Amino acid sequence: MSDLELVNTSDANSVLYAGIGLAYNAAMLEKGLVQIYTGDGKGKTTAAFGLALRAAGQGNKVLIYQFLKPPNLDVGERFALQLGAVRIRVEALDVPWDMSASRVDEKAVGQMQAAIAEVLEKITETAQKRFYDVLILDEIVFCLSEGLASLDAVKALIDGRDPGVEIVLTGRGATDELIALADLVTEMKNLKHPLDEGLRARRGIEY
Repeated sequence: MSDLELVNTSDANSVLYAGIGLAYNAAMLEKGLVQIYTGDGKGKTTAAFGLALRAAGQGNKVLIYQFLKPPNLDVGERFALQLGAVRIRVEALDVPWDMSASRVDEKAVGQMQAAIAEVLEKITETAQKRFYDVLILDEIVFCLSEGLASLDAVKALIDGRDPGVEIVLTGRGATDELIALADLVTEMKNLKHPLDEGLRARRGIEY
């Protein structure tokens, strides 16, 4: 879908990254794997964004799509990337969602399910055509665990992608079925967290 395409990639090997003169090499990732960052500990999105920076620094094209984190949410890592210093595209599903109230609101759940299904269809086409080398679906694992996303849709994305596309899925609650689809699974385990002691989330560290 054109709204998830990178700028003209018809002659990919001639594309130079602004300011650093790094030529894009379409064969850089010969085999893309599937990674999952899950668990109740802090660091899943942080790890995914770190991988995105690494991939972009080596000349890969990266798309990060964030679920349950609408554009008006205060998200530090997204703001930094939107400054344009690195070649990473960040998109966010623009559908209101309250982590408490919306989960028991049938209308809100239905709207979110429909929106996620539509986005996954577009991302699947993007993966098939390899507009990006690395696709990060932030919080999609949680969406699956809550019934907001379809496992069949995620499986179609994984199975139908270009062989060179790497996929990273983040969010708590990865099921055995989802884990079976991945090549690498990392579980962040919460051993100790300052929030448990009443410290509020800090701008620039927790978000």
